[in-house]
Formats: sequence, C-alpha cells, structure tokens
Amino acid sequence: MNAKSSSVKSFSPSGTTLLVSLAIALSLAAIAFDWKTGVYTSVANAISSLRSGSSMALAFWGCTLLVAAVGYWAVPLLQKLKAGQVIREDGPQAHLQKAGTPTMGGIFLVPVGVLVALLWSQLAPEVVAVSLMTLAYAAIGWVDDWQILKRKSNKGISPRMKLGLQIVIGVLFCLWLGWSRGSNITTVDLPFGLALPLGWLFWPLVVFVFAAESNATNLTDGVDGLAAGTGAIALLGLGALAAPISLPLMLFCACLSGSYVGFLIHNRHPARVFMGDTGSLALGGALAAIGLLTNNLWGLFIISGIFFVESLSVIAQVSYYKATKGPDGIGKRLFKMAPIHHHLELNGWSETQVVGVFYLINSLLVMLCLFLP
Repeated sequence: MNAKSSSVKSFSPSGTTLLVSLAIALSLAAIAFDWKTGVYTSVANAISSLRSGSSMALAFWGCTLLVAAVGYWAVPLLQKLKAGQVIREDGPQAHLQKAGTPTMGGIFLVPVGVLVALLWSQLAPEVVAVSLMTLAYAAIGWVDDWQILKRKSNKGISPRMKLGLQIVIGVLFCLWLGWSRGSNITTVDLPFGLALPLGWLFWPLVVFVFAAESNATNLTDGVDGLAAGTGAIALLGLGALAAPISLPLMLFCACLSGSYVGFLIHNRHPARVFMGDTGSLALGGALAAIGLLTNNLWGLFIISGIFFVESLSVIAQVSYYKATKGPDGIGKRLFKMAPIHHHLELNGWSETQVVGVFYLINSLLVMLCLFLP
C-alpha cells in the first residue's frame, strides 16, 4: 500500500504538462483516425475532407484554437462582470483560495463548438438535434450558475427543479427520436454482436441516460481541468464510435472535444476560469445525445467510466450516511468527502495528480471500448 501511495505521490505534473500531454495524445489519435479512414491518401482526399468535414484532426484543432482565442477575451469579461465562483466551506481547504475565480466559462466554450459543427456539417439534421440538446442542457446550467452568482452562495436552483428540467428536455428528445427513427431504435446494440430489444422500456431509459450523464459530468467538475479533459477524451472516443454511423456526428464530437481542450488553456491548474454548470451539464447532454442517436449506449457507459464512478461515490456516500445514522442524527461517512476526487485530495493527492490519473484511466477506457467487437 505504501509503495502504491509513494508511486502516485512521485507523479506530480504541472497543469501545463497535463494540457500539452493531453493535446498531443488527442491530436495523434485524431490523425490516426484520419489516416485509417483515408483522409491523407491523396491531396484530393484531403481537400474533399476539408469541405465535407470528415477530418477529425482538422475539426479538433480548429475548435481548440478558436475557443482558446475567444477565451482571452471572454475570461477578462467574466472578471469584469464579477462572475466569481463561490467555494464550499466544507470542501478541501486548498480550494478556498479559488474563491472569486470566474465561473460560467461554458457560456463561450459550448456555443463556439456547436456553431462550428453546425456550419461545417451544413446543418445536418442529426447535428442540429444534438446541438439543440447540448444548448438546452447548457441553458439549465446557466440558470443554475446565474442563481449562484446572484445569491452569492454555492446553491443555485433546487435539485428538484434541475432534475425536472433535465427530464422535460429528455422527454422532448424522446418525442423527436420516436418521430425521426421509428420503433427500430428501441433495440440496444451490445458487444460481441448481441442486441437487447427493450420495446417501450427504451423511452424511460433515454430520459434516465440524459439525467444520469449530465449529473455525472456535473459532479466531475470539481478540480481544475478534470471535467474538461476527461470530457474531451470521452467526446473524441465517442466520435470514433459514431463515425461509421454518421460522419456529421463524428464532426460534432471532434469540434466539441477541441472546444474543451481549448478551454483547458484557461482552465488548467491553476485555473483562470471554471466552466460552471453551463459547461458541465452541456457536456453530459452532448454525450448522452450522441450515444443514444448512434445506438452506442454500451460504448457510452464504458467511455463515461470516470463520470460513473464519480456519481456512484456520491450515491454511496449519501446512502451509507443515512444507513448508519444513529439516535443523534449523525451517520458515518464512507469517504472523507464525495465525489471521490475530493476524497483523494484529502488523502494527500494534489489536484494535478488526481487529474493526471483520471486522464490516463479515461484514455484506457476509450481504448478498451474501441477494441471491443
């Protein structure tokens, strides 16, 4: 145990190192994907890919640079508007120094990626649908962020209202999905050529996936660069899975992945801006919409492994506390703090150690998913 702990503690990269490493890794992955799909076989193919939007690397880097550039204007503007984050007093003490750092960064990163994808895909219907879902969840997050700033507390809209809005948007997506795809969408593809016909049970599952995914990505956004980096990895992996079914959705994934990497230039440790619920809920909404639309729910589950564990740690913490509550009304804690990234911090891990390890795990999960038959 001590050997494992010391090996983790010896791994202490800077925020810049993590950003550069992630950007290089995702760039190489995108180039490898383009190479495999024949983008670089000739000059004619390369020009055609530029026009049709079938180059993952070009879409990724275009949005990376664009969001990074916009951020140099947007972050000072958020500072002028005094959109400073309110930090939980019961959280890790090291986070208290983050108070006042601008939040709501999703307000510039999400629209840029969505707009580029819409224009480049020439308003492909599936991209329009996914874009609307992404923006809808971003809007829920924006309302929550605005309420937090307005009240100057870390409590925005009530959890019940947030969940209700997520469910309403999920139901609207169900209606569109049923109208555009018909009943054949209710059979879920599984690995090894298996399939699971769900029938009417598929529709409650759709609503659950949206709520679960968006809340999970929201919970992951608690450490500098964590949600943005793991989100970028997940989006690019899901884009590779979506490509055989829909090149426009691959393009959307690459654009949004690049947007989150571009945001990392400002959000890496020590962060100059946080994405807020505006960015984290949009991330979950986008992932859920793409996974459902391409019938890649199993792939989405694996790729979202980090988000799932973060969410599960909160559920386990609350459940254990309630189950062990004594006559004094106080229960026991399973973790020092949930989500689990805060538990690791309170056990001596630095923010960059948590982020670096989670990036690596998420990358391995994406590779596992891509190699499953």
